[in-house]
Amino acid sequence: MGKIIVCDAINEAGFDILNLEKDIEVIDASKTPKSELLSLMGDADVAITRSPTPVDEKFLNAAKKLKAVVRAGVGVDNVDMDACSKRGIIAMNVPTANTIAAVELTMCHLLNAARKFVLSCNDLKENRVWNREKWYGSELYEKTLGIIGFGNIGSRVGVRAKAFGMSVIAYDPYIEPSKATDCGVKYTKNLDDILACDFITIHTPKTKETIGMIGADEIAKMKDGVRLVNCARGGLIDEKALEDGLKSGKVAYASIDVFIKEPATDHPLLDITNLSATPHLGANTNESQRNIAVQAAEAAISACRGIYYPNALNLPINTDKIPANVRTYLEMTSKLAHLATQMNNNSAIKGIRVEVDSKMEEYLEPLLTFALVGALKEQLGDSINYVNAKFKAEERGIKTEAVIVPGDFKNLFTVKVITDDDISSVSGVVYGESEGRVVNINGFKTDFKPKGKMILLKNRDIPGFIRDISAILADEEINIADFRLGRGNDGTALAVVLVDEHISKDILDRLNRVKACIWARYAAL
Repeated sequence: MGKIIVCDAINEAGFDILNLEKDIEVIDASKTPKSELLSLMGDADVAITRSPTPVDEKFLNAAKKLKAVVRAGVGVDNVDMDACSKRGIIAMNVPTANTIAAVELTMCHLLNAARKFVLSCNDLKENRVWNREKWYGSELYEKTLGIIGFGNIGSRVGVRAKAFGMSVIAYDPYIEPSKATDCGVKYTKNLDDILACDFITIHTPKTKETIGMIGADEIAKMKDGVRLVNCARGGLIDEKALEDGLKSGKVAYASIDVFIKEPATDHPLLDITNLSATPHLGANTNESQRNIAVQAAEAAISACRGIYYPNALNLPINTDKIPANVRTYLEMTSKLAHLATQMNNNSAIKGIRVEVDSKMEEYLEPLLTFALVGALKEQLGDSINYVNAKFKAEERGIKTEAVIVPGDFKNLFTVKVITDDDISSVSGVVYGESEGRVVNINGFKTDFKPKGKMILLKNRDIPGFIRDISAILADEEINIADFRLGRGNDGTALAVVLVDEHISKDILDRLNRVKACIWARYAAL
């Protein structure tokens, strides 16, 4: 008999489904103190968790028979993916269960940003002040709404906003323009078009690329009196920049549901009069909670029986079943693809090609899958996984192939990421069983471990270039950890500069202005 343990509270509908299965024992540990929970994990096959339960080394050490963990929700910040993968444990989530709830909450915040509904309500109920003149707002009708991220939620917000008579513009460089235009929404590849809108709402995953994507510079470009909404992830709008914009009046009003650190009961934004906030209520509807519980229960049952693993976020890497050097190839392929995508400034991908030595022929499909996840994770965040990677690529019209390419270098393998503008080619080798290194980038020889923060610079091979970029990094107090230089036959060179600190857009702009610099990119692996 299989065993499913429910570690955190879920809607009763989930328990109803679980308890119908006569061949599965269900343990309700949702009210068990966390200090006692681990003692119940020993023979569980599947665990259903929410954010209060960390799926960490302690949890996994106690759950000796665990085959899968289901996160009843979207975010998986509490799940140690690497630890799960290394133990052959499949991690899943339920990413679409709260879609409508998140969409409708966004519409609440959009209307509130227009009419200051929450503050006017509080003023009457708490202060007993009847002051109609104080609460003049703005109509949505004939205003422009800029939507950053036109995926599952953003696209539905766009359709509903059009019903209010708004003109809607979508910015999402990772979708086909037809996805927006088919909804009657204007599509743009220029973020400045969004910044010129009357209202702006953001619906992107939280990735390295999107954190702080609306900062002081972007707010400065917005029209005076802009109104902002964020019901997606805390930190997509830089909180200090938002605070400054609200205080100056540049931002007339902001309505948000998320913060970088939660709970945010003592946040300086809460003291600002032209901002309303809710305590991360995106999934908090009865229907959404029921959907989450039902989908989590169904996923747990399928996983317990070993039938199907819906929305799996990882591909189990069981060291007993996969040769150690193959695991290194898989991990390296993902990193090479991730690096190639960042070199292309995360432009929309049109094709991905993996080239390997003949000894890896039986692993072509897994290698391609790992490459897809590495290439797309900057753009799709948690929504990309090893199960849906190929589908996500097909959905975006990305051509994929994995081929055998004989070569002089026995262990050489290459990932090529193709966009409309460029092709980024990154090659690596595996020494022994676990030593992976990058040895070629776009035809330039190099040699470094694919790990850490790095600046990649293509330049004209003339005296003074290294001096000029070193001076900029020194001026910005950026420490250089390593420096690799590959020279071409056409008077150009490629430098890979490993650094200890994150490189901001301003620093990259300075590097790109160096006379001999052809381009500079930042990547983190």
